[in-house]
Amino acid sequence: AWRTQQIYISHAAVSDISGSRHLQAEDVSRAALDLAGVKLDGKNTLVFLKNGSAQIGPESHVLKVNTADFSFALNFRTTKPAVLHGDKGYSLKGATPERASCYYSFSRLEGQGSITIGDSSVPVTGSAWMDHEFSTAPLEPGITGWDWFSLQLSDQTEVMIFLLRKKGGGLHPASSGTFVDPAGRAQHLAQSDFKIAVLDTWKSRKSGARYPARWRMQISPLALDVTIASNLPDQEMRTLGSTGVTYWEGSVSIQGSRNRQPVGGEGYVELTGYAGAFDAPL
Repeated sequence: AWRTQQIYISHAAVSDISGSRHLQAEDVSRAALDLAGVKLDGKNTLVFLKNGSAQIGPESHVLKVNTADFSFALNFRTTKPAVLHGDKGYSLKGATPERASCYYSFSRLEGQGSITIGDSSVPVTGSAWMDHEFSTAPLEPGITGWDWFSLQLSDQTEVMIFLLRKKGGGLHPASSGTFVDPAGRAQHLAQSDFKIAVLDTWKSRKSGARYPARWRMQISPLALDVTIASNLPDQEMRTLGSTGVTYWEGSVSIQGSRNRQPVGGEGYVELTGYAGAFDAPL
């Protein structure tokens, strides 16, 4: 959920990575009658919107969502400190200083809880990535959207990379990323450090947009060479009841090598601007 002029918007989704289905819900409300808002309690921040909430603290995160089609209650603990992307959290997104965001992540959280779909409730455990990025500036003219990768590798390292796609083809020079080592130390990755090639695509029957669905990522300073594949083709988010933006975001699996040793992993990818130019603030 994020706040813009006292309007709160939330998107929630559940995907079965066995390939069967993807469920999503969305809601919007102003901060009136205690229907939505942000509350601070010591070191913890509670962001809530009707039947959904995220309580964020330095050591634990609690997510609760209750929709007509699904619900979940998940408790996470941080296993690494927060990572500041770019220059101490100042992440350049264009050619001028104001084209930037404030950006940090908790790149590895361990959690447990339950997910309910219909009458079926199952206990779950797993890892998560918490991303917080905000900006008041829209994308620089000539940038149609971005491809964003957050990857958790089996050697206890993490990778974040964003690609800013230019209207005429190619990538904007501000495209960059971050590598997080097992101890939680961050290393900045410039665009010249990596290559990402699209190996396959998927076309949405509902929006008509064609999205990348499988990639090869090579990061030379890390000796990393991996293939990334979506776990479920249709993880398209169509938010006609709130922001009106259609984009793809969902879970992916990773296989390859680092330092000539086998490495696997799991991650999350966000793809904007394929169903139309994306011109909203970050």
